[in-house]
Amino acid sequence: MKLRLFREEDGIECWRLFHDTVHRVNCRDYSREQLDAWAPESLDLEAWCRRFQNRVALVVESDSKLIGFADMTGDGHLDRLFVSADHQRQGVAKLIWTELAEHARRLNCETVLTEASLTAKPFFESVGFQVLQRQQVNCRGVFLVNFRMEWRCGGFDQGE
Repeated sequence: MKLRLFREEDGIECWRLFHDTVHRVNCRDYSREQLDAWAPESLDLEAWCRRFQNRVALVVESDSKLIGFADMTGDGHLDRLFVSADHQRQGVAKLIWTELAEHARRLNCETVLTEASLTAKPFFESVGFQVLQRQQVNCRGVFLVNFRMEWRCGGFDQGE
């Protein structure tokens, strides 16, 4: 596995990985209607790719194939962290998170915040995030449950 910074040309592959992962992995926790709202068949790819700009954005490759990605704002909001359905439980998310945590420390973030899916919540708890609140969020007119979670730089058990 090779961890590297996101490049603009990674955008479409990240979207494909996101869409596939949501539909193949998150299906154990969300209905078809919720999955389709969260990861529709089409979206504004340009807007999707713009969200990577001015952020700490990382990808992981294996055999020259993108198998995971994440992006975090400079003030510590972890927006997206997704791992290919075919590479779950192989240390990809942990590799990405370890690097993001280092970036958060270098950026002097006191906390990292994220909105974790039902599916991702156990991973985030395993690396030291704590639940702040359970949420019902409106995604394209469909409600989904997620969890606002926090990791403190230098606080909690950091899972490392």
